[in-house]
Amino acid sequence: MSRSIAAITGTAGDSLLKELGFTALIGLALTIPLISFETIDDVGGLQLQGRWAATAFIVVALVIGRLGIILLRTPGRELWVANGGAIAALIGLLDLFRDTVAGFLGLERWPAISPSYTLAFLLGVGGAVLAIRAVLQISRRNSAMTKAERDARAESIGEQVRKLVRVFAAVAVLFALTLPFLPFSNRYVMDVGTLIVTYVMLGWGLNIIVGYAGLLDLGFVAFYAVGAYSYALGAQYLGVSFWLALPFAGLLAASFGLILGFPVLRLRGDYFAIVTLGFGEIIRIILINWYDVTNGPDGISGIPRPDFFGLATMTRRGHDGLPAFHEYFGLEYSSEYRIIFLYYLIVVMAALVAVFTMRIRKLPIGRAWEALREDDIACASLGINRTTVKLAAFGISASLGGFAGAFFATRQGFISPESFTFIESAIILAIVVMGGMGSLVGIAIAAVLLIGLPEVFRDLAEYRMVAFGAGLVMIMIWRPRGLLSHREPSVLLADRSPPGRRTPGDAAAAGEVAE
Repeated sequence: MSRSIAAITGTAGDSLLKELGFTALIGLALTIPLISFETIDDVGGLQLQGRWAATAFIVVALVIGRLGIILLRTPGRELWVANGGAIAALIGLLDLFRDTVAGFLGLERWPAISPSYTLAFLLGVGGAVLAIRAVLQISRRNSAMTKAERDARAESIGEQVRKLVRVFAAVAVLFALTLPFLPFSNRYVMDVGTLIVTYVMLGWGLNIIVGYAGLLDLGFVAFYAVGAYSYALGAQYLGVSFWLALPFAGLLAASFGLILGFPVLRLRGDYFAIVTLGFGEIIRIILINWYDVTNGPDGISGIPRPDFFGLATMTRRGHDGLPAFHEYFGLEYSSEYRIIFLYYLIVVMAALVAVFTMRIRKLPIGRAWEALREDDIACASLGINRTTVKLAAFGISASLGGFAGAFFATRQGFISPESFTFIESAIILAIVVMGGMGSLVGIAIAAVLLIGLPEVFRDLAEYRMVAFGAGLVMIMIWRPRGLLSHREPSVLLADRSPPGRRTPGDAAAAGEVAE
């Protein structure tokens, strides 16, 4: 038996059995205290109930997965792993949506393969990971190329990716504009779409300081909170409208960004990140304890909705001398009008942020940010005022967070300090890093995945965050530099040599500004 196992796996049979047995023991050691028992309500009180089917399923899955990894070490066995992983992914997917599959096939029920939906999801993800890894290994083995060939292929792939990104951006814009009118659109879809676009805008705002200037900011949620509370307090105490408060929220958040920027100008790396993290917590603690102004942990409710550019209100009945929206346009009343208006409002705001960031990147301040990101010391040696450059990055990035905060306040109608915890900064930073620092399209894709993925798996209740964590892990394994890590420089050196005398290496010296 050991010889047959060795022939199949290319590994000594005894060592293979030991490794698989050790994997099973580790699996048992982890699953028995964490998963094998659950408490249930019974007549006599809480009782322990065993979940041994789930324990056995996890251990078997771990052993099979470990066997697949071992087979990947043996040349010629990758196809086995690819096929097995694809089958496991298909089984997990069918098991995860068993009710939908049963309804589609006209069956009463689809037989459950795994003990729970969470384990079905993990089975599908694990199989997909093994299959993709095997396919990539086959591809690398079959494409033995020289360094020059690899570079040429990488450049060709990069050009194709850039073309696809342009096409994807156009399709995404068209989809965003037509979403309220698509057949599957409803209030839930619109709410999720509004939430995703809000995080896209926040990601683009943080991208200025993290992606362009290369400064790790862990307290970006503070500017988000300043923008939200500036509108909420202005509306509560001064009766300020949303359109008047929106620029004020951006200016106030920018002021806080400058206040934070001054004391941290000499800090770098981890020290800089820790100070920004502390600043975010300071803002949150102030909001909690300054009860007379912010209403403390009770929050501020009754935040007014924006009107339709001073022409009509988005309520059922008009007020303040303005007619209702449906009356102004002669339509039947529907509560969907306000939802659609808020959705288009954040889409327009995000579009303005995208245009602004693309244009400012090509201005001298944007090029100075790139220089600061690549090498702080070299940036100073070129005569660039690092103080001004950093403060500009802080102020502009903070103002964009303030605009998003004001929209968040008017959309929710209620805000509290619990809406602006550190986890919000972590999510926004994860969107920027995983999308590809400096890539607007990559950040938008990451926001769709990280914000939309938990919503897709909402039926899994508390286990849906497993989908969120699995998405983070997979992206960081496959694309450690982000989904779209390619960044063209905003300006390239000029090539003055005659066209006939240029060499392939001169491609890096093209003389125009990259669009």
